[in-house]
Amino acid sequence: MSMRKQQLASLMSNILNPYLVSLVVIVLLALKSTPSTGDAIKWSLILVAITILPVFSVIAYLAHKEKLDGIFISVREQRNKLYLLASVCTVASCLVLLYFGAPLVLVATIVAALSAAIIFMGINFLWKISLHTAFAAGSVTALTIVYGAIGALSVMLVPPVAWSRIELEQHSPAQAVAGAFLAALIVVVVFHFFGLVGSSAPL
Repeated sequence: MSMRKQQLASLMSNILNPYLVSLVVIVLLALKSTPSTGDAIKWSLILVAITILPVFSVIAYLAHKEKLDGIFISVREQRNKLYLLASVCTVASCLVLLYFGAPLVLVATIVAALSAAIIFMGINFLWKISLHTAFAAGSVTALTIVYGAIGALSVMLVPPVAWSRIELEQHSPAQAVAGAFLAALIVVVVFHFFGLVGSSAPL
């Protein structure tokens, strides 16, 4: 691996990481599914506070204490800590969203995230899949469903993310593809269950 390729792959992997991608997608989905920017900001802050921030904070702390190999957790045996924590946070988030009557799109997004965390945790006992490509592909799928053709343009981000993880030797091509495929499938199934797939689907 050349130094320049490694640096580019590392940059791509760090910028398009699951935490940042989640943040951006939550904001975009909130903007589309709420009647005002103020409501979008409110729901975005709630979701970030309950889902992204606790997971990132705990993982960053454990990585700092060298109890994990890093904030992206490349060691498969350490990943179930992330999946378990993410599951707890998404369950709490689902309850809050339902209680306060959040937009259906945001509820479906969190249910999809919870489904993915549980499925990926089960797979992780035997095999490691790429969370980078999973978050990228899942986000692209959600944006495509909600924003249509404009959202579909974000698919251009998936190949660079997959390439970066493979180039950094964090995942095999099969692990990168599996992460992307499973995440996209989960989003489609969950959004269809909530009646959000289709041109006349309510947001």
